[in-house]
Amino acid sequence: MKQNGILRNLKSLAFGLLLLLASSTASVAQQYYNVVKYGARRDSSKLATQAIAKAIDAASKAGGGTVYFPAGKYKTGPIHLKSNITIDIDAGAEIYFSNNFDDYLPMVQSRYEGVDVINFSPLFYAYKVENITIKGRGLIDGQGKKWWAFAEGKSRRENESKWQKEFRRLNPEVLNSLKPDVPGVMERAFLRPPFIQPMYCKNVLIEGITIRNSPFWTVNPEFCENVTVTGVTINNPKSPNTDGINPESCKYVHISNCHISVGDDCITIKSGKDGPGRKMAAPAENYTITNCTMLSGHGGVVIGSEMSGDVKKITISNCIFDGTDRGIRIKTARGRGGVVEEIRVDNIVMKNIREQAIVLDMQYAKSQPEPITERTPRFRNIHFSNITAETNQAGYLNGLEEMPIENVTFNNMNLNAKTGFTVKQAQNIEFHNVQVNAATGPAVRAENVKTLLLDGVRTLAPKAATATIDLTNAEDVFVYNSFPAAGTETFLKLNGDKTKNVVLRNNNFKYVKAPLKKEDAVKEQVVVD
Repeated sequence: MKQNGILRNLKSLAFGLLLLLASSTASVAQQYYNVVKYGARRDSSKLATQAIAKAIDAASKAGGGTVYFPAGKYKTGPIHLKSNITIDIDAGAEIYFSNNFDDYLPMVQSRYEGVDVINFSPLFYAYKVENITIKGRGLIDGQGKKWWAFAEGKSRRENESKWQKEFRRLNPEVLNSLKPDVPGVMERAFLRPPFIQPMYCKNVLIEGITIRNSPFWTVNPEFCENVTVTGVTINNPKSPNTDGINPESCKYVHISNCHISVGDDCITIKSGKDGPGRKMAAPAENYTITNCTMLSGHGGVVIGSEMSGDVKKITISNCIFDGTDRGIRIKTARGRGGVVEEIRVDNIVMKNIREQAIVLDMQYAKSQPEPITERTPRFRNIHFSNITAETNQAGYLNGLEEMPIENVTFNNMNLNAKTGFTVKQAQNIEFHNVQVNAATGPAVRAENVKTLLLDGVRTLAPKAATATIDLTNAEDVFVYNSFPAAGTETFLKLNGDKTKNVVLRNNNFKYVKAPLKKEDAVKEQVVVD
């Protein structure tokens, strides 16, 4: 009898466990909301905007869940996410966004090139929500050609469309505040929407998907916190302003394992433009970018030029740029204000770079010197290491007369280039173990530079009548640990009446005909040990 009682108890326990497992399985199943069950068609024969919205609403009412796209082709207007929603685009699923501009009305709160505006709804949009995900092995296509054609074509310039009128009606304060320097695109009032733009969101994940043909910037988080973009492929060929990943004024951003080929910059870090950007005062800070490959694009990783809210604490590592116009580009201009600082770039390979491997340019837009104010930008504490490159120009640093670039270091670099480094209006610049094999000109040319350290700088391609290092109006220069290659005619050339306090020490000039050449304008004595 006792054994029968134990047996009954065990059976009862097993039955209870089965019920618990069944309940748990049902609960998990209920977390998935298949868009087909809400009316979406898998042959793209009908716009699925409302069906997708119903699935998102149902998941949201349940406290959150996964809105699922099985294999098939879908056509839709904008998709607006809510908190605790995952969009899961399965392998074989393709989402094509409508190219009917009216589908992106009513206009919503957005940001365009660093200016806060009310504009067309982004294709994927989220506003002040948290815990959102767009993932899967499927494809999303922005069908951007019609947007590109209108934005760049004659019709946009000659006709006053209803969309332009609506933009002006909704943004009078923005347009008035930007006068008399309203940017041309803003004044024309046809602003293409970004593909994915969460605004003021927390805990954003974009993973695994393939994105193509974005109307404008592709992945563009604004004012978000804790953003991860990983394993994403972006392909926007031969298209205007279709940057790949542009996290703007965000905190704690992680970009990894992405493959990007676009019509503008591959990855760009921004924080607002001029007065509007300084007013928002929302920096881009604590970003990591790693393990990415970047092909077609104006720049591999770019900071600016909209950096008026500051850009701080950025690391870029383990990336390959192959075929971009530039590698690492940091740019600004008078009027921006803001600071770019605490940037580290390490372990990068660059191939087929059409312009410069490295650019730090504070005169992206030409202007005249002005007193230092909130309009004055700053570049400081920026460090590059372990870089190899095949490029047109090794590097270009161009500061402002009133605000030089400050505290930049280059370590362990090997660059094959048509021309070497040019450094102007800068201070506290260091080169350590940097080899520049330039086809023409010096390895390093510097002008109006203070406190310059050149440690182990060399070239394996010395040229007749060309110095390895050419300095004009350089002050406090220390050249050491150099071992110029055989055939070097002149190692260091000095120019300019402001050149002073130059010291050469611990160098091996065995193969150099003339270690030092001074032009007549240089009055200061040079110390050579």
